[in-house]
Amino acid sequence: MNRLDAKKRIEQFLLEDVGSGDLSTDLVFGERRMGRGVFTAKESGVVCGIDMISLTYEAYGDDSVVVTPYKREGQRVRKGEDIAEVFGRVSTLLSCERVILNLMQLMSGVSTLTAEYIQELDDPTIRICDTRKTYPGLRIFEKYAVTCGGGYNHRYALYDGVMLKDNHIAFAGGIDRAVSLVRQKLGHMVKIEVETETEEQVMQAVEAGVDVIMFDNRSPFRIKQLQKLVPESIITEASGGIRLDTIAAFKGCGVNYISVGALTNGVKPLDISFNSTESAKG
Repeated sequence: MNRLDAKKRIEQFLLEDVGSGDLSTDLVFGERRMGRGVFTAKESGVVCGIDMISLTYEAYGDDSVVVTPYKREGQRVRKGEDIAEVFGRVSTLLSCERVILNLMQLMSGVSTLTAEYIQELDDPTIRICDTRKTYPGLRIFEKYAVTCGGGYNHRYALYDGVMLKDNHIAFAGGIDRAVSLVRQKLGHMVKIEVETETEEQVMQAVEAGVDVIMFDNRSPFRIKQLQKLVPESIITEASGGIRLDTIAAFKGCGVNYISVGALTNGVKPLDISFNSTESAKG
């Protein structure tokens, strides 16, 4: 993950949540009050976003908080286990609490779901990858979380890979025409992927010499048939409506990748809490 990019985004999250000041914390505690707290998993899963703890404190302007992680990124955590302990100014710990939890819970939810997809597929020859179906402003965190869960990233955005979909092909007048137009201007370091829906389109993509062929909304049985038409030099990908309860059927279908929008689209956050280690008094 690009820490500089992540820190800039977190600064915006803090501006949204803290604004001109944390009234509750500012009116109760001064800058000198020190305290200790722990982040704890309230349900089992794959933890992700531990780095967000120190990064958020830094973005808040306080790099003096001591963070002691008990877990590693991508490590499984059981309900009730502590993820990390922190010690620093109480004002910093409390003002940054919600932003940290929001990020950690979302990222851990993504990494947990990714691990579940991999487990259900149970095919080490096929890599599970994400899509661009991410929440605006959160892509850098969600895509990182996919890798912590054992998955892989598809293209990050529109600028780092050519993916010719049905509308590109329709407007260009066919796969051959679309690929030809791209090759006239594209550098040799960028791959070209074409989305296909029929056997004819698969053959056209093969003849055009593309780098990646996507089988869009094809059944596992149909993919096995189409896979025979594609030379080993071309990477293949299955995509479209593949869910956790259906992915097992794609085991052994022959593709190199399965892209799943659900990894980042509407994921249930993993429940994580932050609590002071001091006993409440009075």
